[in-house]
Amino acid sequence: MSKATYWQRGETLDFTNDTTDAIETNTIMPLGTRLGVIGTPMQPGEKGSIVVTGVFEMPKDGGAIGAGETVYYDAAAGSVTTTTQPVVAGYAAQAAAAGDSVVLVKLPG
Repeated sequence: MSKATYWQRGETLDFTNDTTDAIETNTIMPLGTRLGVIGTPMQPGEKGSIVVTGVFEMPKDGGAIGAGETVYYDAAAGSVTTTTQPVVAGYAAQAAAAGDSVVLVKLPG
């Protein structure tokens, strides 16, 4: 039978800034086909943390989003949408009207 070794709790993961720019805390960051939020400021090449579970207020596109609806991150627009995108953000923690500029998103963690 295969075995695993406990590594960490998993609310945050180690993350290395492999860009040429500093990354500020609370920056929304695609992590493959998932989404995280930068937990610590990082200079280029520096290691910090990315939060991969929890509820975050995020900018959204102009459409209404129902509570519990799956949402995606549109990297080009920098906002959450219900339109299928490569990056799954999670689900809406509460409904947001079409006129709202933000939505509460539960990262799937």
